[in-house]
Amino acid sequence: MRRSDREITDFQEIIEVIEKCEVCRLAMHDEEYPYIVPVNYGMQLEDGKVVLYFHGATEGKKYQLMEKNPKVCFEVDCNHGLYTSEEKGNCTMAYESVIGFGVIQSIPEEEKYNALRILMKHYHKEDFAFNQAVMPQTRVWKLVVESCTGKRRVVK
Repeated sequence: MRRSDREITDFQEIIEVIEKCEVCRLAMHDEEYPYIVPVNYGMQLEDGKVVLYFHGATEGKKYQLMEKNPKVCFEVDCNHGLYTSEEKGNCTMAYESVIGFGVIQSIPEEEKYNALRILMKHYHKEDFAFNQAVMPQTRVWKLVVESCTGKRRVVK
């Protein structure tokens, strides 16, 4: 990381950033260009590893790409703020972000309900009684994170 003064090295702080953010961007391998898609997510620690859960329709380009190559990159960012200084004639952004890599896979039917509860908990709706009748039309997958780095810019 070029700006080591902004690097978040504490694992618990990285987890806190992931928990604060609301959208995860997944980057996958495609033929000529990378393919990136924003998704809602839930996060859980499993055996000391970060596991991200996602849901969506049962078919689409992202699934085709995941099946071809399940190695993906993810990114979350939050706490944005633009700060300007008219005296100095410059501006900067405050932010927190996490970027990481891992392997993504669909989860079996019997794990869907729990994964969807993890997703809802991320958005502070763990007690939301969602309609389970839509579960057959919903695909759920998880990303087991192999490595990640955090970065933070605090403006004083």
